[in-house]
Amino acid sequence: MKSAAMVSRFLRACFFAQRVRGGERISPEARWASLLAVLALVSLFFWSCFSALRYHWTWDSVWAYQGYFLRGWLITLVLSVASLVFSTLLGLGLALMQRSSFLPSRYVSRVYVEIARGTPLLVQVLVLNYVVASAFHMGNRYAVGVLILSLYSGAYISEIIQAGIAGVGESQLESARAIGLTRVQTYRYLIFPQALRHILPPLGLQLVSLIKDSSLLSVIAISEFSKNAQEVAAVTYSAMESYFPLALGYLVLTLPLSLWTRRLAAHYRYET
Repeated sequence: MKSAAMVSRFLRACFFAQRVRGGERISPEARWASLLAVLALVSLFFWSCFSALRYHWTWDSVWAYQGYFLRGWLITLVLSVASLVFSTLLGLGLALMQRSSFLPSRYVSRVYVEIARGTPLLVQVLVLNYVVASAFHMGNRYAVGVLILSLYSGAYISEIIQAGIAGVGESQLESARAIGLTRVQTYRYLIFPQALRHILPPLGLQLVSLIKDSSLLSVIAISEFSKNAQEVAAVTYSAMESYFPLALGYLVLTLPLSLWTRRLAAHYRYET
């Protein structure tokens, strides 16, 4: 009985959050123990699946293309960072257009958002590259790729920002008008600080999706990470060995962004 109680206390300390007044407390040891346990279970699951298939790994042929993988990863990183900046600015502009008193501005924003969200990204990539970019004589495929991703993701980000702005109470807006704040001051000092805590979590998810969506740029012959992995798999006939680095490379890009967004969301969480 004494041993069972000790095991129970150990498991509770390692794998359970401690309830305290006003919330919960999780020790660093419990975080690491739980994380390592989950990673071990996931690793064991996939190891069992591959063992059942008797898959023979051939890393030597793929290792020779490590520079090719790295070059594709760096191109994906540059495309993603540029698209993150431009899509966020575009989303902010579209959200403000939807709140404008000038009706044509509202409808331009609304029509654009509905078209961008309602059509597949693959179709947009093909139309914007082979029709729009060709009509404007845009020969730089990488600039076109950034434009495509920014236009697509900007529509989703505008809805996220719009929802965050709408979450600010109308009584606070009336109070801002009563004390004589201008429209710019109201947004700067009242709306944006409060909307930010609602915007950050879904915005982080959208930015992660944007990084993964960059893989579709391979259809217009942009040598990003996914296209390079496909070409290595076609040359070496080692599909699994080619796509495992692809998955890890995307995790290196998306995981820090997700963690950073959660940290920001916790930093800006406060009572209203």
